[in-house]
Formats: sequence, structure tokens, C-alpha cells
Amino acid sequence: MTDAKPESPVTPDPAEMQRQFEAFAQKSQEIYMAFLARNPSQDMAAAFDGTSIGQAFQDWQQNLMANPNAIADAQKAYWDATAKLWQATSDRMAGKPAEPVIEPDKGDRRFRDAAWTDEVVFDYMKQSYLLYAQYTHALVSGADGLDDKTRDKVDFYARRYVEALAPGNFASTNPTVLRKARETGGQNLIDGFDNLLRDLERGDGQLKITMSDQDAFELGRNLAYTPGSVIYQNDMMQLIQYAPATETVYKKPLLIVPPWINKYYVLDLTDQNSMVKWAVDQGYTVFLISWVNPDADLAHKGFENYMLEGPLAALDAIEAATGEKSVNATGYCIGGTLLAVTLAYMKAKKDKRISSATLMACMTDFEDAGELSVFVDDEQLAALKKSTDRKGYLSGDEMAGVFSLMRANDLIWNHVINNYLLAEDSMPFDMVYWFQDSTRLPAGMISWYLDVTYNRNLLGKPGGVELDGTSIDITSIKTPLYFLSTEEDHICPWKATYEGARRINAPMTFVLGGSGHNAGVVNPPTRTKYGYRTNAAMPDTADAWSETAEQHEGSWWPHWARWLGAKSGKQVPARQPGSGETAIIEPAPGSYVKVR
Repeated sequence: MTDAKPESPVTPDPAEMQRQFEAFAQKSQEIYMAFLARNPSQDMAAAFDGTSIGQAFQDWQQNLMANPNAIADAQKAYWDATAKLWQATSDRMAGKPAEPVIEPDKGDRRFRDAAWTDEVVFDYMKQSYLLYAQYTHALVSGADGLDDKTRDKVDFYARRYVEALAPGNFASTNPTVLRKARETGGQNLIDGFDNLLRDLERGDGQLKITMSDQDAFELGRNLAYTPGSVIYQNDMMQLIQYAPATETVYKKPLLIVPPWINKYYVLDLTDQNSMVKWAVDQGYTVFLISWVNPDADLAHKGFENYMLEGPLAALDAIEAATGEKSVNATGYCIGGTLLAVTLAYMKAKKDKRISSATLMACMTDFEDAGELSVFVDDEQLAALKKSTDRKGYLSGDEMAGVFSLMRANDLIWNHVINNYLLAEDSMPFDMVYWFQDSTRLPAGMISWYLDVTYNRNLLGKPGGVELDGTSIDITSIKTPLYFLSTEEDHICPWKATYEGARRINAPMTFVLGGSGHNAGVVNPPTRTKYGYRTNAAMPDTADAWSETAEQHEGSWWPHWARWLGAKSGKQVPARQPGSGETAIIEPAPGSYVKVR
């Protein structure tokens, strides 16, 4: 038996290539001219002020130069490891076995292609890159005299810089891309450039990377399609009441307060992933706030308006719709922070209409707020305020860009490789589609919120914030709480959320789910993924809680349902939207969520 001959590379048609290049040139010119006509440079410069970041790196360099031993130690370790890699590579090229000098972290998907290990050249590039990443980290950590804020800033941007240099991000050093270029005669690179132009055109001259098939989903058809009706609306929100799926329901309604950074339907994705549908199927009368996607007309709306015209207005509407004066409430992300603030406000007002609350992946104390703090300081907030005051809002693309930068390997470079180097079609992922459906944020709200929480942590201090003339003290809350955090959350780090939860004096059930900020929350029982941990005690530290916590398999939803069901009262006949004193305005998902 003879070995099969390698497949001959495809030879491209020169005439077809010429036609494609002419079309690319024409499209590029049109995109560039349209970009210049809009002249967005003033807004772009104001929205992002690099002075703070540049100063952080200058401080780091000065500190490092004052500590030459740290530089020498890092360089010695780097060159020693590089010499070992040279020797190991020489041995492999001579046909001898050699152990790797460094290996990717477990779960690093950038080097999944077997060629990164099996082929000597690619293995050398991989290990050289990993050693350089290790060396860069050593230089950052070696500057002992930096304050924590400056170190975090330098570390964040240094990691983003190193991630951008990964060999897989370039066509000439990515074995998967080179293999496909051989198979297609380079057509993947031509098609990938066409995809790049498409994304530039879609972003009006700024790169808006396609992360999911944009034609695969439609709100009300296969996303956000749990049956229901809008039964109340104001400037800030529409209130959806979902149609029952059972003959009887729990007496107490369930109010869901989603984030207004992105849209509510992260909790009502496809049929299999919808937390809303699952709650309806469990026998709850579910109400959900669908926030407005604000424009400049709502620039003056602040955090106080989100509270007064959000959950507090919803409570009045729910009573009119059902006759019930008491509800259970659930808040997610910034919606959870708002719910906690609302509970503190209601405590001060002696308002007991929320009898239990579930806070999901949210911050109530911002002392250690994670990587988002990198983007918040006095200088950057001043630049942000200048931009948002002029426009009236922070654009959704700007906020989405921050979240993408925090997970650049997954949300930027993975798609760059897939779209522009491999020219693969984007897959239809419901959560990724939702992530790209970003929302604007009112100028009055976002500047105040970032300053009060991330910059000065006033929300974590009793009486540090006043809303509607009322002093807010989150620690004073007495409402029973189910507090869910997720172990890999990069937006609301779980140890920080635990510290905030521990300071609240309410009856507390703290649960730690697996995975991250979104997937850890939206984890339906049918998946049997990730698992969760529980601990009846609330010791002084998150590490102490973790050491004695009990691990459970599968979704946390059933555990939550048992907790919630015990606080929801007896069964009553199912309630239909529009059957109370509120009229149906329009079918769910409503019009507010469809504004892009």
C-alpha cells in the first residue's frame, strides 16, 4: 500500500481575482468617504482620553527603572527559558524527544490545532509567545512601588497587548489559516477581506465585528418570544406580563428587573434557554421590565429615574393587574444593583411590597470591582462626561467595546480569525446575537453611576448616596435574599459580590454558580452544565465560604425555585394579561426592545 499524494493546491483564476480586487477598492473608497463625511473624530477623541492610561504606563516605567533587580530577574528568567526552548527545538528537529518548556493554560483554545504541538516550527512559535507573555507579566508585577489602581491599569492593557500579538492572529503564523489557504488557493483570505469590508460598512466606517449570524434571529419569532403582553409603559420602560402556562399559579407575582446595559431578552432567549419561559412553566405570574433604548431626549434621566419609573412604577402596575400588594423580585447585573438600591429605599420608606428578592451576578459594594475599574478614574470620567453631555448618551457600541476588550481572545480575536482569515460563516448563537444588540445609556445616568459606584464606592457606604431625597443604606435591607454569583464572572467578580452580600443584614442564601456572568446565570436544567455550590454559613471571607461549600451538579434554577416557591404563597387560578385593571398595549416583546 502506497502513501496518498498530498492534495495539490488550488490555483486561483487571475481574472476573477482582478474583478474581486476592483470591487474591494470601490467598496473601500465608498466606506472611507462616508466615514469622512460624518467627521466623528471630535466625538471619538472626547469619548476616550488616553492621558490616564499613558500616565499609568509612565509611572510603571519609572518605578521599574528604580528597581533594576526586578528587571534583571525577569530578563534572566526569560533568557534561561528561551535557551531551554532553543535546545528543545534543536532536539526535536534532530528527531529526539523533548519536553515542552512552557504550555498553554488549561482551557486556552487558541492552540487547539494539532500543528501547534506536532509541527516543530509552530510549536516553537507557540512556546516563544507564551514565554514572552510570561516575561511581560513579570515586568508588570516587578514594579513593587505602584499603587493598586495603577498596577491594575498597566496589567490590563499589557495583557491586551500580549493577546493581540498571539501568532494565531496573523495569517502567516496560523497553521489552520495556512492549511485552508493551500486548499482554496488563498480564496479564504480574499473572502475574509470582503467580510472585513462588510463589517466596516455595517459599523459606518468603524469595525463592527460580526459575532453571530445576523439573519438567524428575530425578536418575537425565535428570540424573546415567550407569549405575553405589554400592560404598562412610561418613558423608561414597558412592563410585560407573560401569559400563564399552568392552570394555577403562585399567589405572589414575580417581577424581573433586567439590566439596561444590553436588552432584557438575555433572560428570554430561544425556547431551550429562556429563564422567563422556565419560570412561567413553574407556575409563576411573571412580570418583566423592558427598558427603553434612550436617545438624546432622555439625556437628563438618572439612576433615580430608573428606580422610580422602573421597579417602583412596576409595583403599582402589578397591583392594578393582579390585585396583589406583595411580590417577589429578581434583578440581574445592574438590574440587581438597582433592585438592592430600591430595597434600601423602600426600607427607609417603610414600604414592604417586595417580600423576597433574588440578586443575580450583581455588585452591591464596589470596593474590589474587578477589571471594569480600569476604565474609571477622575480623568477618564471627565472625558466620558464631556462626550456624553454633547451627545446626550453613551452609545451602545462604546459600552460593548469595553466588554469585548475585557474578553479579547473570545470576543475579538477569535472572530477576527474566523471571519477575516478563515472566512467561515458566523454561527447562529443566541447569546452572542444578544450581546451585539447593545443599548445606549443616558448621559445623566452613566456618569453618575460610574462615579458613585466604581470610582468612589459611595453605594457601599451607608448613607453615601441619596435618591429622591432619601438616604440609601443597602446594609439595612431586611428582605430575605437569594444571592447568586458566578465563579468565572469578569464583570462582577464573585469574591467582591460575596463581600457586598455579607454586609447586608438580611436573611441570606448565597449560591455560587459555575461559568461566567451570562452563561452561569442562563443555565437551564436541560443542559446539566457547570453546577453550583451552596453554604448555609456566611463566614468572614469568600475563601472561607468556598472551602466549606457543598458542590451540586446541574443548574441552580431548581434550587432557586424551591427557595422562591416557599415564599410565593398558595396556588390561585392563572391570571391572563389584561384581565385586571390594566389594558393590553401590545403583544410581547413590545416595541421598546426592538429599537436598535
